[in-house]
Amino acid sequence: MKLKLVNMNYLVLFSAILLTVSCTSKKKSQLEKENHSADSLQNTEGHEASINYADDVKFMADYIDVIQLTDASQESKVALSAALQGRVMTSSAFGDQGRSYGWINRELFASRDTLDHINVFGGEERFWLGPEGGQYSIFFKKGAEFTLENWYTPRLIDLEPFEVKSVSSEKAVFTKKASLENYSGFTFDMGIEREISILSKSELQKALGLSSLADGIKTVGYQTKNTMTNLGETAWEKDTGLLSMWMLGMFNHSPHTTILIPFIKGDDAELGQVVNDNYFGKVPSDRLKVKDGVIYFKGDGEYRSKIGLSPRRAKSIAGSYDSENGVLTIVKYNKPAGITDYVNSMWEIQDKPFEGDVINAYNDGEPEPGAKPLGPFYELETSSPALALKAGESGTHIQLTCHLEGDSESLNPIIKELFGVTVDDIKAAFN
Repeated sequence: MKLKLVNMNYLVLFSAILLTVSCTSKKKSQLEKENHSADSLQNTEGHEASINYADDVKFMADYIDVIQLTDASQESKVALSAALQGRVMTSSAFGDQGRSYGWINRELFASRDTLDHINVFGGEERFWLGPEGGQYSIFFKKGAEFTLENWYTPRLIDLEPFEVKSVSSEKAVFTKKASLENYSGFTFDMGIEREISILSKSELQKALGLSSLADGIKTVGYQTKNTMTNLGETAWEKDTGLLSMWMLGMFNHSPHTTILIPFIKGDDAELGQVVNDNYFGKVPSDRLKVKDGVIYFKGDGEYRSKIGLSPRRAKSIAGSYDSENGVLTIVKYNKPAGITDYVNSMWEIQDKPFEGDVINAYNDGEPEPGAKPLGPFYELETSSPALALKAGESGTHIQLTCHLEGDSESLNPIIKELFGVTVDDIKAAFN
């Protein structure tokens, strides 16, 4: 099967792998532990909404070491994994018994096996690298045809652990030294540092730039500071390809989750199209609306679809609102002003390899009628610019992820201040 038409990502590929390459050889995961309790095998067919933070942490602890951060209130909690590249697995705004926000692939964990092409363990923010396709791809070997059979996630961002540099109750720092060769034969020698800090409610209010944050709203927020350094002797230049840091978050869906992405208004001739919705085929109009400077996109886990925004259209914020459970999720990142070079992951030799998206959102669903979805879940993603680094230079991508739980009356002023719309606007978007 030749996949060339769209900027494919791990989600559709993993689904296709399950359908078309299910007989691929498996290897025992380095994440295995000797002891395996019967409890850890329960509920492996998906993540039920009733599962709380403590349930997820207990489950994962049977397979990986889990590092937990908490603020002084002991209500905000974040679970991390060094074995999975310093990944944020899940978080809670209500302590151990609170809602677990990150989607966890229990079935894959419980299998204790790993797949050759990719291992989608889940987690609400993971460190990845781009580009995925094209002449500067790091997912295809030099000269390989751009087909599913030749596509492999680099072990660096799939199975290799990061080292723990330091841990406290409120911050953890992970590091990694590695080399990657791209499709054009250029080798990147790199150092990676990933610093994850949990924020108190007052710190979160300041980071979001909010005028107020009502007492009745429960919060959890964390910031990741991701730094990549060129450890080689050769500069990273466009002619030989560039890398980008790519943060992907997988969150538990609900039938009433709507993704919100504000955009920069302006003429299409100057700024380009508002939203790229052709990744997996054009998104139906009952699932994607563009109105008054905001993109509304369903995150209900019932229809596989993906959208993206270019740096000319994207602002520094995206989010979602679950009107059923009263959960507002916000992702904010450091978007550099005036930078438009972002890597392109299309599966072909590209004419414009540095005209990629900076923000993406994905909604999971059946890869084809009657087929099992990967989750389901929904996803928010941000990317750094293409990193043109001289020897010894570093680039940094900072992302803030937070969840706010409360009633609609309390959350409405926050939504209006950050996204320029109201709760009623969101509810009416698809009605």
